[in-house]
Amino acid sequence: MLTHCAHARYVWNLAVEQHAHWRPGRRSAPSFAEQCRQLTEARREHGWLGAGNADVQQQALKDFARAKSARFTSGFGEPTWRRKHVHEGFRVIGTGRVPECHADGSPKLNARTGRPVMGRSVVVRRLSRRWAQVRVPGCGWVRFRLSARGKGAELPGAKTFRVTFRSGRWHVTFAVVPDPVPAPGTGGVVGIDRGVTVTAALSDGRMLNCSQLTVRERAQIRKHQRRAARARKGSPGKAAAYAKVAGLRAREAMRRKDWCEKTSTMLARTYDLVRFEKLNIKTMTRSAKGTVEQPGQNVAQKSGLNRSILAQGWGLLRQRTGHKAPGRVEDVPAPYTSLRCSACGWIDKNSRKSQAEFVCSSCGFTCNADTNASNNVAAGQGGIPRPRRTAGAGGATTATRRPNAREPQPARVGIPLF
Repeated sequence: MLTHCAHARYVWNLAVEQHAHWRPGRRSAPSFAEQCRQLTEARREHGWLGAGNADVQQQALKDFARAKSARFTSGFGEPTWRRKHVHEGFRVIGTGRVPECHADGSPKLNARTGRPVMGRSVVVRRLSRRWAQVRVPGCGWVRFRLSARGKGAELPGAKTFRVTFRSGRWHVTFAVVPDPVPAPGTGGVVGIDRGVTVTAALSDGRMLNCSQLTVRERAQIRKHQRRAARARKGSPGKAAAYAKVAGLRAREAMRRKDWCEKTSTMLARTYDLVRFEKLNIKTMTRSAKGTVEQPGQNVAQKSGLNRSILAQGWGLLRQRTGHKAPGRVEDVPAPYTSLRCSACGWIDKNSRKSQAEFVCSSCGFTCNADTNASNNVAAGQGGIPRPRRTAGAGGATTATRRPNAREPQPARVGIPLF
């Protein structure tokens, strides 16, 4: 399987090199069909490449073609180089033959012959309740552990699967479009305020925190990092220390992913409408080091904040909830959701006493600051309000208010908007 990873990475990098030298006005870049013909010639000339599986290598070219065509819509930009020990993985096309079906379940028929259209499918054998095996080219049947309980090993609709190697562990992922989670039909609306201290504060009062490393595990990371820093460059001890750190980091990532999967499933099953505050996480976690001419300030503090934000899994939680509840997830503008009173709608920065305390300076409403923000998100109250000259919620006009206060918006907490 490591040889398959090397072949897929080598073919991918060759495709990247071909398109890197192409410029507008010159000869057009080779297409997928042309690259497949070049791959056939390269397999004849090079024995190392010819000894590998042709389907794995052609699938790497197909993945590159898809990434190239979706560079403007995927958000990842141009396909880049793949490195050894970092991008280890390959995709396998299913070997089984099953009839293809339309979205309504009816079989697809050939227009000329009238027979069902046969497509490729992944063949998986179930060994027990938690274990199954799949056929990998050149490796035979490979056992794997079923990560989702109650899921059958047949995997209907899976045409390909991807094998990856990360932090000393092999993973297999099947390309199956899961069925969306049905709405409960209760009309419930929930707002979610995301933060660093509390990962997700729900408008019903619940506080959810993403799974993190324990104090002992963090101490182990620091210990192994110190050993790696003191070890000789290129020594086995240095590599072993870094491998232990990578294993602990991988454990943290798996815990974060598991928490996001379980939390997103709970939200999709419990509420008919889920509202998140709209956050630009990429901009929020941008480095503050600046440039040589204009160096940044508090760079170390900003780096620590960026690590804390990325460890919460904000983006993954929003993404997986949207996948499981399509059409039932909305984004509410984040400005002033933490400063607006969810009872009267008055906005004042002095109402936020601390990270966890909110006391409205107009009506005296007291609540947890994160719960108050989630109530505003649930009501769809976000963004910069329009200034008005009428009297405020406390009976005073804007002229008698403090300069940092704004007039309220109509409070609609608890009233469904659909």
